[in-house]
Amino acid sequence: MADSTVTIVGNLARDPELRFTNSGQANASFGVAVNRRWQNRQTQEWEEQVSFFNVVCWAEMAENAAESLTKGMRVVVTGRLEQRSWETKEGDKRSVVEIRADEIGPSLRWASAQVTRNERSDGGGGRPAPRPTATTQNEPAAGAGYGYDEEPF
Repeated sequence: MADSTVTIVGNLARDPELRFTNSGQANASFGVAVNRRWQNRQTQEWEEQVSFFNVVCWAEMAENAAESLTKGMRVVVTGRLEQRSWETKEGDKRSVVEIRADEIGPSLRWASAQVTRNERSDGGGGRPAPRPTATTQNEPAAGAGYGYDEEPF
């Protein structure tokens, strides 16, 4: 069965919440608000609808998201839909459909970003270093361009 791949562009509705499993695996979750705006042809007034999506990411991406993203930032999230079910303490069954992120990035439509590449881990369970410092700003950073013969990272 094929994955249900989705891409959303919206604003963070809340700061990422970073947690760790018992085995030490990082997990982050956050909400993304996606606005849709249109003009009603009959009334000529603008109307708006907001949809909220829960996003979950794991491992280094979770740590990077928690370090780099804050409420209000505009992001692009690509991932797949996953349904998760559980039972409450009262015995009620619950389920939710979330986006499990494969990629997360800042939207550069109305902002600029500075990205710092992480060093790869040694493969032996070591942590990557240094941590990311991706920040979204309203003004472009001075000297942020790359020459044609340079690698961006």
